[in-house]
Amino acid sequence: MSLLFLLSHFAQIGLFAIGGGLATLPFLFELAEHSDWLTHELIGNMLAVAQSLPGAIGVNLAAYVGFQRVGFTGALVSALGLIFPSIVIIIFVARILNAFKANVLVKAVFSGLRPAAGGLLLAAGFGAIKLSLYNSEFSVWYEAIRWRELVLFVALFFCIHRFKAHPIFYIVAAGMVGIALDL
Repeated sequence: MSLLFLLSHFAQIGLFAIGGGLATLPFLFELAEHSDWLTHELIGNMLAVAQSLPGAIGVNLAAYVGFQRVGFTGALVSALGLIFPSIVIIIFVARILNAFKANVLVKAVFSGLRPAAGGLLLAAGFGAIKLSLYNSEFSVWYEAIRWRELVLFVALFFCIHRFKAHPIFYIVAAGMVGIALDL
């Protein structure tokens, strides 16, 4: 795999992944469908690592993919490819937005971009849930769901909304439960 492929692919993702880092997931799933080196299982593992590390999730995912394929240089090229379109767009938008923020066309564009961002984030969320809880290698119907992971998911979901502790607490707790239960 060439560095040029990584740069161009992640620049494409960076250009169209409206809504932030998790919005890159649908693009990675699409890449997994058309490649023999990226799988949904690997994306799930990458997502777990990317969310546990400091920094932007999308950049972490891009760097992880690049590192897996080409090493350190691949990680750097993938991350730069992902963020470059955003930097260019932010500079462009910041320069002209104040002059045109009352423009009907500009308001219409942003009105369309907000639902697009929400849709990409929702698709990413469902994709992450599927990766975490669905067992694609089941032989009988009740093995289609990873039951221990589902119980952990529900417990964490409840605790996050009930107790509002710092996210690091939940990440560490989930990791410890995973070790204890050998998930």
